[in-house]
Amino acid sequence: MSRWRWALVALSFAATTGITIYLLQVGFSHPGPHPVLPLWAHLTALLAVFLEIGIRAMKIHWSAAALRIPLRFGTSLRVCLGGDFAASITPARSGAEPARFLVLAEDGVPAAPALLILFTELLLETWSLVLLCAIFLVAFQGQGTVLGLMTAMIGGYAILVLAAGAGAYALAQRHSRGPPPPLALAVGLHAGRWRAVQRALRALRTNLTALRRARAIPMLGAFGASLVHVSLRLSILPIIGLALDPSLSFSALVLWPLVFLYGGAVAPAPGGGGAVEFGFRYAYEDLMTPAVLGGALLWWRFYTFYLYVLLGGLSVGGTVLKALRAQRHGRLHARAAHRDTLP
Repeated sequence: MSRWRWALVALSFAATTGITIYLLQVGFSHPGPHPVLPLWAHLTALLAVFLEIGIRAMKIHWSAAALRIPLRFGTSLRVCLGGDFAASITPARSGAEPARFLVLAEDGVPAAPALLILFTELLLETWSLVLLCAIFLVAFQGQGTVLGLMTAMIGGYAILVLAAGAGAYALAQRHSRGPPPPLALAVGLHAGRWRAVQRALRALRTNLTALRRARAIPMLGAFGASLVHVSLRLSILPIIGLALDPSLSFSALVLWPLVFLYGGAVAPAPGGGGAVEFGFRYAYEDLMTPAVLGGALLWWRFYTFYLYVLLGGLSVGGTVLKALRAQRHGRLHARAAHRDTLP
């Protein structure tokens, strides 16, 4: 990444950390008990994180098996960690898919099957979120604002994923041959680069047909894994919150993290830039004492964000940075080629 992007990452992480420290100081400045998260809660949250990563990797592995695409479980695990790390250091999680794609490419998966695996994984996650949203609407009636936010967020997420799939299918059907369309020229895809895109589109069209012939058992397994891994991510705050204060509302501890984890993906700053922390305070300031709120926020963000950054950076940090550099150089090359075609 460029220097200004690293500066943006540093500023975003500084803002996130600063807001957390401020909330902790506010909590400890109030009189009354200041609970400490017990060891069993740390161990349970840590177990949930490692189970979530493993089951998410199994989801990708089973998705590939359903599509008859050979993929090692170790590669699926690296895809998960690489996407988590790239998402945390790029605005609006924009680096996640390029990083995951490069991990697959380094394992020898061709471009079109890699795109199909990633889209299938997103599609399964979308449908699992829709199902969980429906379950929560029935199970947690009367929760007010959070149910409306959850429904709007999940609905918007589903529309984006389905629109992306429909757009890819339309491109594969209409523009897999012939000259570049005006939109491609407008974004700098000259004839030579467009031919490479067309080859990928033709391969993608063939592989999209394979999606309709996917094997049912592995696909059902992947969908089940998607439900489990989302549920495990949502379990972190109930583990922490109830350990700090057993009187807290279980429904509030489940519903708001769904909004934060998936709605926070649209925040333009890497890591949310403090938006998640402000949202956390808004959601829980009337439910938690200041001391409990600060501790819950600190450990929830650690087990749902900072730990993933650490694990991803240690395992596939070099690959992720290579993907982000390639993404940036590709844009620069496209702009230069577009300038060369101007009169």
